[in-house]
Amino acid sequence: MKVERCKGMRDLLPLDMEKFRNISDKFRELCVKWGYEEVRTPTLEYLHLFTSAGTLTPGMLNKVYSFLDWDGWSGERVVLRPDATIPVARLFTEGMTDLELAKLFYIVNTFIFEAEGKQNRERWQLGAELIGMGSPMADVELITLSVEVLKRLGFDGVELKLSHAGLTRGILQKLGLDSEEQNLVFDRLLDGEAGALSRIQEERPELVPLLSLQGKSSAFISNIASSLALDLSELKPQIEDFAFIADTLRALGYEFQIDVASVRGFEYYTGMIFQLFIKNKKVGGGGRYDALIPAMSGKNIPASGFGLYLDLLMGLITPETAAAVSLPKILLKMHKGAEEQGFAIADQLREAGYIVKFYLGGKGPADTAWELEVRKQAPHFVMTDKNKKTSFNLRSTGEVLNRLRS
Repeated sequence: MKVERCKGMRDLLPLDMEKFRNISDKFRELCVKWGYEEVRTPTLEYLHLFTSAGTLTPGMLNKVYSFLDWDGWSGERVVLRPDATIPVARLFTEGMTDLELAKLFYIVNTFIFEAEGKQNRERWQLGAELIGMGSPMADVELITLSVEVLKRLGFDGVELKLSHAGLTRGILQKLGLDSEEQNLVFDRLLDGEAGALSRIQEERPELVPLLSLQGKSSAFISNIASSLALDLSELKPQIEDFAFIADTLRALGYEFQIDVASVRGFEYYTGMIFQLFIKNKKVGGGGRYDALIPAMSGKNIPASGFGLYLDLLMGLITPETAAAVSLPKILLKMHKGAEEQGFAIADQLREAGYIVKFYLGGKGPADTAWELEVRKQAPHFVMTDKNKKTSFNLRSTGEVLNRLRS
């Protein structure tokens, strides 16, 4: 009987893992340089972590992997984490609340059930959380960091969409929707339900002006009240923060689209929400969730964060981009009697950052750009550029390294 992998799960082959490591290493390097520290949370969490604070929408809760974790005659219901931010918030409340500011990042897998198994049920995510600061500059930092990660990976044409959960909720209330109606509309938007916008517009035509609001400047944000003919004076702080973020991003040279109805994500968002697109595919996003940690710990601690979808980024990397981020590979062939010299130069090349594969017979690996022949007699090194089919006789390790660098 043929043994197959579980539906919705995927194997990562060597080329996949090369992309995985290149992306995660670049992300880790940039986060560290921006002052973030790495954490990792358990794959298993208690179900009530995701239900007690109302942190997941009903649509998301229907897609979690949940089972009973037996302990004697009693048991707790646990889940494979469906989200990465909520466990980090729990981690912070358990052991880091004495810190004024925590800047954390992680590389983890999350699990979401998909009925047909045609989409990935295990999804890898790169994420960063900035906990302890409620200023709009914290949101600007996270947005710019996420975009810079994508640029560092070689992606051009990153599209940025902005919205504001607090402002959208406030407008829904001003339009006369009670709490239940607000939650219904907001949950539909958050879940990205197919046809949600058109259905909402059919059922509540008075929402059409709100859901069609789009712009590209802080002036658009400031004029939302007049556009909707509503008194939004109570929402002045949200409008001012949103406008400040837009102005700052514009001053830094970032292009963006403001879309009031674009709030897909998790129910815990309370403020700025941003989404990142490459070639019309959403590759990440984040936002402010000031109510999440207080709901867990009782302490008024603001926070914001973002996630990038590692699986999607791997699929978008082109051969040209992959070549730009991958380490050069060298096939090293040793003549009989030159083994000691061959192992010595292999160590030096690896120290210099190159990948060295020994020739062990047969055709040899096909993914090496250079071939280095190590001989007992002069010339001791013969280096061949396999793409250009040109060879060089070299006398020392220094000459080999200079040729590779040139």
